Amino acid sequence: MIKHNSKPFLILMGGVALSLSACSNIKTEAKYPSGLDRSVTGEDIYGEKQSVLGVGGFKALSRKSKKDGAGEGGIGVNSFLWRATLDTLSFMPIASADPFGGVILTDWYADSDNPNERIKINAFIMSRELKAEGVRVRTFRQVMKNGAWRDADVSKDTARKLEDTIITRARQLRIAHLANEE
Repeated sequence: MIKHNSKPFLILMGGVALSLSACSNIKTEAKYPSGLDRSVTGEDIYGEKQSVLGVGGFKALSRKSKKDGAGEGGIGVNSFLWRATLDTLSFMPIASADPFGGVILTDWYADSDNPNERIKINAFIMSRELKAEGVRVRTFRQVMKNGAWRDADVSKDTARKLEDTIITRARQLRIAHLANEE
């Protein structure tokens, strides 16, 4: 049997017990989004900001105002750009979406009118601010030749047009958000 110096051991165990008892006030019920709410406010039913770090989030290092939309809703990138990118690419199957890194990767998509051609899109949110340089899109295209998919050229304007569409949608979301705040 291991002998302990009883006084320091009891103090240590008492500290551990107090630390664990403080955890009893933590709410553990998870609330998952229903998927029907497409709002961009990131607010709960009482109008308070939701965050991984609690109501209002961690404000000690925050430099952004509420109207900036930077990282609202607990994500690491501009929430308007994020939502706009998802809205714009919603017709394609999403293979991966990382809201903290700002990366959205789609799977290959073939239109039913042209089954011998398929496209894939990678979108990168590059900024916490809503600006034109805040999103980058890369497009890939393949065509079916001799029973196998082969890489094909993509028009240089395709990615730029998608970026413009995303920025336009993000601005619409921001305007709607600001109108709801007033």
